[in-house]
Amino acid sequence: MAFASLFTLLDDITAVLDDVALMTKMAAKKTAGVVGDDLALNANQVTGVAADRELPIVWAVAKGSLINKVILVPLALAISYFAPWLVMPLLMIGGAYLCFEGVEKLLHKFTHKHSDTATAPTVMTDELLDEKAKIRGAIRTDFILSAEIIIIALGVVAHMGMTQKAMVMSIIGIGMTVLVYGLVAGIVKLDDIGNWLQSKSSAAARSVGRGLILLMPWFMRALAVVGMLAMFLVGGGIIVHGLAPVSEFLHAHHWENGLPGMLASLVVGLVTGALVCAVVLPLMKLFNKSAAATH
Repeated sequence: MAFASLFTLLDDITAVLDDVALMTKMAAKKTAGVVGDDLALNANQVTGVAADRELPIVWAVAKGSLINKVILVPLALAISYFAPWLVMPLLMIGGAYLCFEGVEKLLHKFTHKHSDTATAPTVMTDELLDEKAKIRGAIRTDFILSAEIIIIALGVVAHMGMTQKAMVMSIIGIGMTVLVYGLVAGIVKLDDIGNWLQSKSSAAARSVGRGLILLMPWFMRALAVVGMLAMFLVGGGIIVHGLAPVSEFLHAHHWENGLPGMLASLVVGLVTGALVCAVVLPLMKLFNKSAAATH
């Protein structure tokens, strides 16, 4: 009798694990697009830093990303149980924040074009402050993208029990973090691999090394552009799905997928970011002036 109970228990555990594996695979497919954007954005975050600081920054952001998942998975489970109606508004706020960051970066790029090239940080304290700001910014952005990954995974496992939901979302959260930041670490060290290959005696290895070194500046510039677009595509995509009239219009014309859907997300992302900037940036300036006046 005891053995029969044990075999029944093992059978149940196997069935649960099979379900978790299947749902994890489905959730991974659903979140693949966001992971691609996450990769582009995070690789872009370490552009322009000293070579010896690239991996420490990636590691610091990866740890922050894991902490984000530790916060988000229980929070998503709690919201789905107690207040499922909150999921979409919170996602839309996150999407609007991504669009705001994208427009703010564009404005900074165009308004500080000359000053950025004319001056460079020469004091170590300034470099450390800049590095900390990069890490904080990357972790904030990761929080929004991680939230979308977790919510998409939650949608896939909505019919499952709470334990199975927690298992699938935890596996997705940890797996995606390892995948994204492992790839980011590999990307930022490609130029070092190129230098190492150039030191080899083989002519073929030296040629590959030279090719990598020549390619990397162009690749990182392209990644910066992709990272910027990703902000608008992800943020705009969240807003589009949250606005019923826009979503229904795209669905009625079969434009929700492919290039039309991407263009709609891009336009909505740009417009949303511009509107949020128009409200938030003046308020930030006013707040900074008030803070300076009190000191």
